Amino acid sequence: MNAADYQSFADAWESRATIRTRPRRVLENDDKLIYPLSRQPLVLSETFLRECPEQRDFALVQTLYKFINDVVIFETEIVDKTARSIAKNRFAVTFPFACRYDAMTVVVDEDYHALVAMDFMQQTVAMTGITPIELPDEIELSRAIPAAVALAPEHLRSAVELICVAIAENTVTGDVAAFAKDDTVKQSIKGLMADHLLDEGRHSGFWSRMVRIYWHTASEDDRYRIAQILPVFIAHYLTNDIQKSFDFRLIDSLQISDAARRALKSEVSGLAFPINRHHPLVANIVRFFRSSSLLDSPCVQDALSDYLV
Repeated sequence: MNAADYQSFADAWESRATIRTRPRRVLENDDKLIYPLSRQPLVLSETFLRECPEQRDFALVQTLYKFINDVVIFETEIVDKTARSIAKNRFAVTFPFACRYDAMTVVVDEDYHALVAMDFMQQTVAMTGITPIELPDEIELSRAIPAAVALAPEHLRSAVELICVAIAENTVTGDVAAFAKDDTVKQSIKGLMADHLLDEGRHSGFWSRMVRIYWHTASEDDRYRIAQILPVFIAHYLTNDIQKSFDFRLIDSLQISDAARRALKSEVSGLAFPINRHHPLVANIVRFFRSSSLLDSPCVQDALSDYLV
């Protein structure tokens, strides 16, 4: 894709962005779940169901807090940083004004998503009386992106950052879509996810086009160097270490016996997906590589062969 072919989505943003069109979502006090059971397998484990099923809602609320915390970090520390640099023309990869304008709408959207997420945390604490346990101060991307960028020569570091953020934005879109369809959770939570999805669908296309524009100009040598870094990023991105540490803290906060605590931690330790083509997020990642044109390059095909069907 040539930069001259880029078409801004400014009009669509004005008419469809959630910050422009959506009212505040208010948490309902009803019997529906505050977080999907399928997204916190701890509460479905044999030990949990036997030893402390009455603490399910506490565990789900804490997991919602962790999800909200992740959203705030992702939106304000990861996506905002790169989008803001592009918008202010301070990114090493230069883009035309139309791209930079759209990048600024991404900044506005993402910071608004973080605000809405924090509002939901505030509402949940007020309604349930449950305060958050210690939450992580980083997400997987907080480690994965610096690890990938550190492997790149100086002139490619911004390009690697761009591609990593684009991968993440396209991955989270599919994840949010699944969340928004879950009929077991409160309507306000589903609505929150649907609102988020409306913006993220636009963002995922934006980041794919930014990468296509860059990739169109990259030399074969630069493409090869970046391709060698991609598996390193994916391996760091798909790790389960931060989630596992949180789950251990959550288990420590449950009112259960020491034996049950040990059993739960053992079960949680076995929940991590293998980091290969069967990981549930890999399909979204590969889809991005196709849509962004990276997978048209033989060097990328070779580098990612372990993740391709």
